Amino acid sequence: MQVLVTGAAGFLGSHLTDRLLGEGATVVGVDNLSTGDLANLAHLAGEPRFRFEQRDICAAFDPGPVDYVFNLASPASPPEYLRLAIETLRAGSIGVENTLEIAAKYGAGHLHASTSECYGDPLQHPQTEDYWGNVNPVGPRSVYDEAKRYAEALTMAYHRSRGVDTHLVRIFNTYGPRLHPGDGRVISNFMMQALRGEPLTIYGDGHQTRSFCYVDDLIEGILRLSRSEEHLPVNLGNPIEFTILECAEAVLEVTGSKSGLRFEPLPQDDPTRRCPDIAKARRLLGWEPHVQLLEGLKKSLESFRCWTAPGASKLVV
Repeated sequence: MQVLVTGAAGFLGSHLTDRLLGEGATVVGVDNLSTGDLANLAHLAGEPRFRFEQRDICAAFDPGPVDYVFNLASPASPPEYLRLAIETLRAGSIGVENTLEIAAKYGAGHLHASTSECYGDPLQHPQTEDYWGNVNPVGPRSVYDEAKRYAEALTMAYHRSRGVDTHLVRIFNTYGPRLHPGDGRVISNFMMQALRGEPLTIYGDGHQTRSFCYVDDLIEGILRLSRSEEHLPVNLGNPIEFTILECAEAVLEVTGSKSGLRFEPLPQDDPTRRCPDIAKARRLLGWEPHVQLLEGLKKSLESFRCWTAPGASKLVV
């Protein structure tokens, strides 16, 4: 297969690229490096079936004939999409349309990486795919939330009006090696603070919840969805729910850190509960995650530990 992966130098994009190459595909990886890091792809230097192009998907481009398009290009961490607010909205609108045009031109399949943030601060728990969400359309986080919601509408329009074989994955919190230490989400924050001996920052009272999916499990689900007949959104994430305090305890156990806790105010529109209902993925894809939190944190430890070394500036791949 000839495959296009946008956002290929990002956390998820690089892991997906590795998996596709491992299955024998030829991959064109595209990234503008606004948040991606070439260190995530450094191990592919000299790989004849991989070609990297530094470009912005908001400018129309043609990678040549492809059989499938995986669109993962977008800032995803809160600090980055707040810093790149307009760019995030453009990636979720103009950029997504450009990738759908490529799929339409070459009769390729197309998977768009959407997000659990489509549910906002959910009033339904756990979140099922038919829940329409509780999103603030003008709050600080709206640049990401609404970009992803529009991208879902655009993807379905290309499927219904142009016959493109599209797929939509709503990704819940995912972690693992190559997750950037400045990502701004709970796992990266806690791991880096623990390894540096700093207090772990708890926003709010720590009783808000998240569910944490290890990256290998997520990539398996994405590939199964891309090969399915399902065109409506599918949740992929770990349905085991942890409070933020429980996550902090797990990080302290894995790192052996003696760090304490520091409590700060909860950011505006930060979801108080987040947990996927994955019944649809189980039924249609035969998929569910297998790596539990402590195991996944142990698998991720060395990647984070390298960032604490003097002069560290590159990711461990």
